[in-house]
Amino acid sequence: MAEVRIAQDWKEVLHEEFSKPYFEELVEFVKGEYATDTVYPAGGNIFRAFDKCPFDKIKVVIIGQDPYHGPGQANGLCFSVARGVQFPPSLQNIFKEVQSDIGTPIPDSGELDRWAEQGVLLLNAVLTVRAHQAASHAGRGWERFTDAVVRAIAERKDKVVYMLWGSYAQKKGSIANPNNNLILKAVHPSPLSAYRGFFGCKHFSEANRYLESVGKTPIVW
Repeated sequence: MAEVRIAQDWKEVLHEEFSKPYFEELVEFVKGEYATDTVYPAGGNIFRAFDKCPFDKIKVVIIGQDPYHGPGQANGLCFSVARGVQFPPSLQNIFKEVQSDIGTPIPDSGELDRWAEQGVLLLNAVLTVRAHQAASHAGRGWERFTDAVVRAIAERKDKVVYMLWGSYAQKKGSIANPNNNLILKAVHPSPLSAYRGFFGCKHFSEANRYLESVGKTPIVW
């Protein structure tokens, strides 16, 4: 497993979590998986969401569930894929809604680094997965860790936009205080549900209006 990269301020925010017994067990499990199986994303990208979006810069939190489990897809940011990789259906639908909402053309790359670098934390609930086996690393401790991440944001930051797509994300983000933040909820952008309320949710324009209203620079979606 390659050395993982994570922004320094996240190390400080999460240092207690990293030393808890459950996390040490999780690390051993994940190391074993990388040693014996094909696991995504690449080891050095496990904490890439935290490296591309330092804690101090967070403006928006988007919560996914599980990394993509096909070859070359997962890159450590939820919904994002590496440059040159075909858009998975959920990402295609996200871009369609951005285009419909604010007029931004569908890009030629599904790499969402440009969002993360503007302060969008693209957080999966589970940070690793075995190839071709969805949810294969669920229930091993990642959910507890990412719950702690959401809690740290909720306790230490306000005026944050939470985009919670689908019941799983809505449950995970429920700790955020709606009085001090903007909580946006819709169905998941997957083809199974996008037409039941993701399309037309206008979360991207709503997020930017809110950010401007609290004196923050809007996101270039």
